[in-house]
Amino acid sequence: MKRLQAVFRDGSGYKPFFISLATFALSYGLYRGVIDNYLAEIVNMSAFDKGVSEFFRELPGLALIFILAAFYTFSAERFYRIGALVMLAGMAMQSVVPPTRALVILCILIYSLGEHIHLGMRSTLSLQYSKEGHGGEALGLQNSVYQIGMLAGYIVIIAVFAMMDSSTALFRCVFAVSAAIIAIGFIPTLRMRGNSQTDETKRRFYFRKKYKKYYMLEVFYGARKQVFLTFGPYVLVLFYGANAMVISLLFAVSSVCCFIASPIVGKIIDRFGYKIVMISDTLILVIVCFFYGFAHHIFPMKTAFIVCCVNYVLDSIISLASMASNVYVQDISDNADEVRATISTGVSVNHFITILIALFGGWIWKSLGIETLFILSAVLGLCNSAYAATIKVKKQKA
Repeated sequence: MKRLQAVFRDGSGYKPFFISLATFALSYGLYRGVIDNYLAEIVNMSAFDKGVSEFFRELPGLALIFILAAFYTFSAERFYRIGALVMLAGMAMQSVVPPTRALVILCILIYSLGEHIHLGMRSTLSLQYSKEGHGGEALGLQNSVYQIGMLAGYIVIIAVFAMMDSSTALFRCVFAVSAAIIAIGFIPTLRMRGNSQTDETKRRFYFRKKYKKYYMLEVFYGARKQVFLTFGPYVLVLFYGANAMVISLLFAVSSVCCFIASPIVGKIIDRFGYKIVMISDTLILVIVCFFYGFAHHIFPMKTAFIVCCVNYVLDSIISLASMASNVYVQDISDNADEVRATISTGVSVNHFITILIALFGGWIWKSLGIETLFILSAVLGLCNSAYAATIKVKKQKA
């Protein structure tokens, strides 16, 4: 609490904000811990169907910039509350609708819309409530609280599924509890009485020629990221038969590792420079992709499953290297407003490519196998490194 008081302004509304943030993170941890198994075991979604569901899940991320433009007079607090209500609607629907593909995907779309609204507002509010010169630390504390909340959700799922067998009723119960937690988290948001406006630079696309390499890096990163985000856990569920307890345990381990590794990766970027990090992280990625796609050809199935789990965590860690591209933007920008506008546009570019990969990735898995899918991910990573190698460093690191 003392650390929060040192970073955030008194009377800014940061206390109810962080209470709600932890609550929403707990709800998301419960949801994330079971959704892949629910789609595979109850809804009977194939790999291609999963790709279709991810297409719709990512659509709100692409649409976010237009939503903010349409309602630009709304304060960040108001948007934050609206996002919570949309998430609540999607989660509540998920707990009661029949497990048919169309209805489940509709629920995913609605929940994802609220989630993406929150994704933008969390950073806006953290920066708005922070004291001058503490913006970076404010974002770090926000991320830490969210990671802890998610971890708590994963632990609950591990415990529940260790004692009970998967069933439609159990999954619906988890969704209902998650919806109830969102409702509880909405209450403290009513105490957020500030009038911080949404960042005007996020109301429009911001394209400048000097950032073209950054935009291309976002295309490559978004494409390769989506392969693991969408199909990484689904390979473990469909191909190796992992249950919700195991998947939640994997997510929990991944969250802890990323929590520890994030500041280390940041220091590496500062020490060696963003260009070197952009290029070198692909070497690890190629190894990760190879074993994820071919482990079952090399090892017995049980060993292959463990190898894939380890590689999933490794991919989560090396994905932190994407911070390097933001440092690159900062390095070549003229001012802080330009940084925010450019990164915002990069997020939209990223989501544009992810919705395409979600569709084509499912088709590739179904038609050509998981080996081809993860070879594609490795190739995209190599393209990312090759393109990063063309960057001219503007500033020398001390």
